[in-house]
Amino acid sequence: MARGASAKLTGERPHQGVTPDSLLALHAAGYRAVLERLGPGPLLDVGCGQGFESVGFAGPDRPVVGVDYSGEATSVARARFGRAGLRVAQMDALALGFAGGAFSAVCSSHLIEHFVHPKGHVAELARVLADDGTAFFLTPNEPADFENPFHVHLFDRQSLVELLGRYFDDVWLGGVDAVPEVKADFAARRAKAKKVLALDLFDLRHKIPRRWYIATYTRLLPVAYRLMAKQDTGGTTGITVDDWFVTEELDDTTLVLFAVARRPRRR
Repeated sequence: MARGASAKLTGERPHQGVTPDSLLALHAAGYRAVLERLGPGPLLDVGCGQGFESVGFAGPDRPVVGVDYSGEATSVARARFGRAGLRVAQMDALALGFAGGAFSAVCSSHLIEHFVHPKGHVAELARVLADDGTAFFLTPNEPADFENPFHVHLFDRQSLVELLGRYFDDVWLGGVDAVPEVKADFAARRAKAKKVLALDLFDLRHKIPRRWYIATYTRLLPVAYRLMAKQDTGGTTGITVDDWFVTEELDDTTLVLFAVARRPRRR
């Protein structure tokens, strides 16, 4: 794909200039939290999308490989950031084409919630992680998340720790949260979404085949993003990554769960 091309917009994958500032800042804050905890050695970013966050991991002593299931997204990432040191491959996150123990660090940002059976994803990351490596997981906190048909397996604090504990001997759980003004912005957007969903009086979205619901969501959410683009995107809101922070004080309003897992179990 030529430089400057863009991958298909589904409403789920972050896109600069289209996705609301608050959501872009949420993802950027998660990547910053990972970067602050990295050492040298090769890193794998699973679900790298267009690569504009993954490339920030690259350094003289840290080669970075990004993988994503989308050929469109990986083509964009390769064209834009290949010269900056980001290596990219189209790959299934449940069957990674790498040798065991190949990476010093692995990152799964807002991906684990997309798997009906997420244990397969966790097992693969544990497999490709070196014995002394570190795995990072970021995922929405179930009580604070929006309804989203792409999120098929949401986690609360206990369930995430329990799953990761099956594959790692050392699991720390924190959160990535925001200042009150930003949390109020999320709450307002959630309230608007609930009003729209309330128009579905007969709960048809949960009765029709799931693929129909996803197809409708994929078409309508980007339209909604574009309609509100002037007020919510492009930096107009003033919401930035600096409005976010890592915390160990978690509750049901914490927006993102952030887990750091070490000592992968070999099965």
